[in-house]
Amino acid sequence: MDQGNARPEIQPANRESGALRRALTAARVAEENRGRDVVVLDMRELTPVFDYFVIASGTSRRQLHAMSEEIDHALEDALGDRRMGIEGYDESRWILLDYGDVVIHLFEPETREYYALEQLWAQAKRVPREAVPGEGS
Repeated sequence: MDQGNARPEIQPANRESGALRRALTAARVAEENRGRDVVVLDMRELTPVFDYFVIASGTSRRQLHAMSEEIDHALEDALGDRRMGIEGYDESRWILLDYGDVVIHLFEPETREYYALEQLWAQAKRVPREAVPGEGS
């Protein structure tokens, strides 16, 4: 390995554990903000682009905004992660939060049904929510 490289090498297990922790934290925060039908999909075997999808529905524009803002706060404050991008915030039918290895989709119910990401990525494994690494509940 090149010793002059400024970026430390990230061990795959640590990266995966961090991504899973971020995904499960986002799912928990979505639920705490009255998100419905919250699902975490493990995408690692299907695409090299990202590791996890978090999908949740909200009943109003205001609720979708609250979920996205609270997820941002939780991931930044508690886990030190910063969002790489956001799409759809103004329209609020589908808000996409991009954290690199974790992508969070917050939908109005009709929009979620129309795009059917869970069916599109039906081969993805659903992550059991009680399997949070290193946490009690």
